[in-house]
Amino acid sequence: MDIPADDIDLVRALNRDWTRALGLLGRNYLGSGLGVAEARVLFELALGGGGSAREVSGRLGMDEGHMSRILGQFEQHGWLSRPPDPQDGRRRTIAMTDAGRAAMARLEAASRADIAARLTRMPEAGRLVLLDAARHAAPIRAEEVALRDLQAGDAGWITQRHGTLYARDEGYDLSFEALVAGIVAGFLTTRVAGRDRAWIACRGAERLGSIFCVHEDADTARLRLFLLEPKARGIGLGRRMLETCLNHARAFGYNRMVLWTHKSHAAACGLYAATGFRMTGQQPAQAFGRSVIDQIWELDL
Repeated sequence: MDIPADDIDLVRALNRDWTRALGLLGRNYLGSGLGVAEARVLFELALGGGGSAREVSGRLGMDEGHMSRILGQFEQHGWLSRPPDPQDGRRRTIAMTDAGRAAMARLEAASRADIAARLTRMPEAGRLVLLDAARHAAPIRAEEVALRDLQAGDAGWITQRHGTLYARDEGYDLSFEALVAGIVAGFLTTRVAGRDRAWIACRGAERLGSIFCVHEDADTARLRLFLLEPKARGIGLGRRMLETCLNHARAFGYNRMVLWTHKSHAAACGLYAATGFRMTGQQPAQAFGRSVIDQIWELDL
């Protein structure tokens, strides 16, 4: 996807403004006497655990020589010690001292107070936009994501996100969004509690994906509307959602699960294959304004 030049320039300008506003270019970050690199290392040691200098460098993506100089400075302050590893005398581990933890506590308090003051000074509308953007831009950890049942507003979100993402990534026209809307509407009006299930993957109030298990016949369940937001991919969430759906089908006594997809959905098809699904048929078709290859997959439960 090509990013407009104006959008790139906007983000660069924002970075420059916040770098200056937060005092990241000076040698006295928040009155600590530290530059931003030293402050970040102190945060990492206190919050992210110790390890060797090489391991801490790797976690932060910092040059090992630079890291060594910072750790030497901290050792002179009495903020850390580097005893030999009991398992390997050639390796030295990093341990925070009480003085180091106290320095970290002062820096943490100053940082929180500084950000709180900046947020307070912002107009409410701008503050809400900034916080929403931060939530959406923050990296997703799988353990933060919950799978819940449908709630008010989910039907519209499922339809809108399917339409938007498949138009962008596959070139589908509006007929695909209409199809999704019909599937969701049918599910909401005909679902049988317990037999038919839907899950929304969410991090707090932020929706990240959907998956449906729908009754086909006495032996067969159908997987439908399996979607993951791009930023939620690659962390094992899709496999977790699929396993949750399959476990529900097994618990309800279905003997197999089937699904319909297109060959172009390579990542999803790879997940189906890795989970034990087998493709039982495919054929070219015209759908949603595109030439596609329909595929049918199924799994014995």
